[in-house]
Amino acid sequence: MKHSARVTMLAAALLSASLITGAAHAQLAPAAQPAAAAATAPAEARKANIVIIGTGGTIAGAGAAATNTAAYQSAVVPVDKIIASVPEISKVANVKGEQIFQIGSESFNNERLLKLAKRVSDLLKQPDVDGIVITHGTDTIEETAYFLNLTLKSDKPVVVVGSMRPGTALGADGALNLYDAVLVASNPASRGKGTLAVLNDEIHTGRDVSKTNTFKTETFRSPFGPLGYVVEGRTLFYRLPARPHTLQTQWDIDKIDKLPEVAVLYAYGNANPAAVEAAVKSGAKAIIYAATGNGSVGDYMVEPLKAARAKGVQVVRASRTGSGVVVRNAEQPDDKYDWIVTDDQLPQKARILMALALTQTNDSKALQQVFWKY
Repeated sequence: MKHSARVTMLAAALLSASLITGAAHAQLAPAAQPAAAAATAPAEARKANIVIIGTGGTIAGAGAAATNTAAYQSAVVPVDKIIASVPEISKVANVKGEQIFQIGSESFNNERLLKLAKRVSDLLKQPDVDGIVITHGTDTIEETAYFLNLTLKSDKPVVVVGSMRPGTALGADGALNLYDAVLVASNPASRGKGTLAVLNDEIHTGRDVSKTNTFKTETFRSPFGPLGYVVEGRTLFYRLPARPHTLQTQWDIDKIDKLPEVAVLYAYGNANPAAVEAAVKSGAKAIIYAATGNGSVGDYMVEPLKAARAKGVQVVRASRTGSGVVVRNAEQPDDKYDWIVTDDQLPQKARILMALALTQTNDSKALQQVFWKY
């Protein structure tokens, strides 16, 4: 009986303590907020205003069948229709499409490149434009990206994007690439990083990126890796561009109306020396010689290139290998011949850089410094 009484008394004490604690919590709990108070909660962050410029390419392409991933007609779908096919974009940005070209990027030339860059520059000056996305064919997207990277005078994000498969194909990559590009262009973290290329979940700097395969979706590579990635709607950066770009360069697209002719000649066994003379006669102001290995020049090509230099044409030793630095005065006595070497720029990018550099100087020593700087 004594044990039972103690249990009963303990239970009563616990119940009493519970009621007291509950009452105290009820007194401390805040009253429900009225509807008017809820309306004063912070508003959703403003969506960025992004202009999507269409230039054509595979991302604007269409095939006869869903299995046509490499055989199709490029540059047939208008940019507004491409945007409409990715409705998820409207959740992350206010977008407006503008069609400037409808071409395969193999058809880009200096005139079209200048027209595109000047239009992008004009749009970036508008206070209600937060960033630019350019849909572009992948064949020369790396050249356009490098040119914009060197000539635009804004820290607003500019992103080039393309696809390896048309939108009609099974496993088409264009829709996600475009969505990711808009995400990156809308993100304040993308400001001040120069022109970016977004494809296959990766974010590359326009200086380094290049196309390395004819059909694979993971074709775009940079020698030192991407700047970052797009993962589940998140823009993640892990490094910064190492070379000057946009606001840090000596070129302003608004002050450039014409680019000098720069030829690219490809080295191979039994290369024809007559190609050098043909380039000179065509009016080339510089020759980018895409040489073997570390910019090696065959003995039968040395004299024609020296003759070109004697006529005032700049000669630049580059490498056809796809990566790596070309060392000055190693394979050839560049000082003696008054030649220039690239740093690690690919021949097609060396052409872009030389064309820009020639708008300001024809001094070979100054031009050499440009290649080492940019």
